[in-house]
Amino acid sequence: MPLNDKQIRAAKVESGEQLLSDGGGLYLRIRPESKVWFYRYTIEGKAKKLQLGVFPQMPLADARSKAAVLTGERRQRLDPVAERDANEAARRAELLAANAAANRLTVRSLFQQWEKTELSRRKDKGAETRRCFEKDVFPTLGEVAAEDVRRAMVAACLDKVVAREARILARNILGDLRQMFGFAIKRSYVENDPTSHLKRDDFGKKVERDRFLDEGEIKKLNTLLPHARMKASGIAAIWVMLSTLCRVGELSGAEWKDVDLGGGVWRIPPDNSKNAKEHTIYLSEFAKVHFVSLKKLATDEDNNLAQWVMPASHRDGPVCVKSLTKQVADRQRDRAPMKNRTNLTTALILPRGKWVPHDLRRSGATLMGELGVRTEVIEKCLNHTPANSLVRTYQRQTLVSEQKDAWRLLGERLELLTSKATNVVILNQAA
Repeated sequence: MPLNDKQIRAAKVESGEQLLSDGGGLYLRIRPESKVWFYRYTIEGKAKKLQLGVFPQMPLADARSKAAVLTGERRQRLDPVAERDANEAARRAELLAANAAANRLTVRSLFQQWEKTELSRRKDKGAETRRCFEKDVFPTLGEVAAEDVRRAMVAACLDKVVAREARILARNILGDLRQMFGFAIKRSYVENDPTSHLKRDDFGKKVERDRFLDEGEIKKLNTLLPHARMKASGIAAIWVMLSTLCRVGELSGAEWKDVDLGGGVWRIPPDNSKNAKEHTIYLSEFAKVHFVSLKKLATDEDNNLAQWVMPASHRDGPVCVKSLTKQVADRQRDRAPMKNRTNLTTALILPRGKWVPHDLRRSGATLMGELGVRTEVIEKCLNHTPANSLVRTYQRQTLVSEQKDAWRLLGERLELLTSKATNVVILNQAA
């Protein structure tokens, strides 16, 4: 006989189970802890059953409706259990696909993994690479799944960088992309490297820069700087770089605790040195004068000295490493000035063409050579790592006294070139 709600609610067993039939293949399985609806049928001689739901969450009326639907399917020679298994398999496949899609790393999220694991070990903690990716990679590739990136997409991204005459930047970005995808392959985030077969030279050959300021240009620069309306710290920085052979970043990131003007020593710590090796510069009197100028500029009205040799104007920390480069470049544009920048666009143009602050390092080293300083001493003053592995391994001499003499000779020559003397004989004059 058909079941009713009262009968179902009253039905109990102390142990085991009891089956109550409602007819038409619908029955209720009663156990001490549960009451569950099932639909039973036979197909091709095999008895099968399908769980429909739990009473009372599924009441009798709903169970009968579900059983009626299944009976209709049976009349169409359909197998409800097979249909259920197929539907569950499809749902599992959809779920797996959804999870896989959710877990696929985009280029941006891959960069974040790479940054956290490897890129952060760089001296600048990866700041410059992140800046380049934010500007030139993420806008087009950032939300693309890393495994979907193709070689043509990378090339198109780099072509945009080249189009604005930033070939060196394009080369650097390609190198960083290659490292990032190499990291991804090692960790099985992706299977293929979309930068393969792309060469840095495809986006602009690296040209070894040979620009230096000869003595005539150094004298000329001395007459131009007072009228170029540069920041006083920028002018002092130019002379410090020329007289110490330091790099732009080494000066912009220098701290006063590492400068001993009394002892004439500037220590560049490993974390502020390009080759991550401590470097000691023995200051000439010429260099000291311009360091004194920087010290005055870094001292406030209450006579408090800033932490940094070149502190930033509108924030804590050192001046931006690009500040001096921009100041010099803006005064050699020889065309309309950039917005909110100086209109003195020809103020620092020298006879032999455009120059950049890093050329001052080459200029000072060249002048040392003209003054008779030995090459190996100049290399020490530049804090270069010897290219020859045998030299690196076995020749550990510091040549301190020779370096002191080299910086002294350079300082004395610069003092003469920037003096008001009219009878200075030029030692070298580039063709």
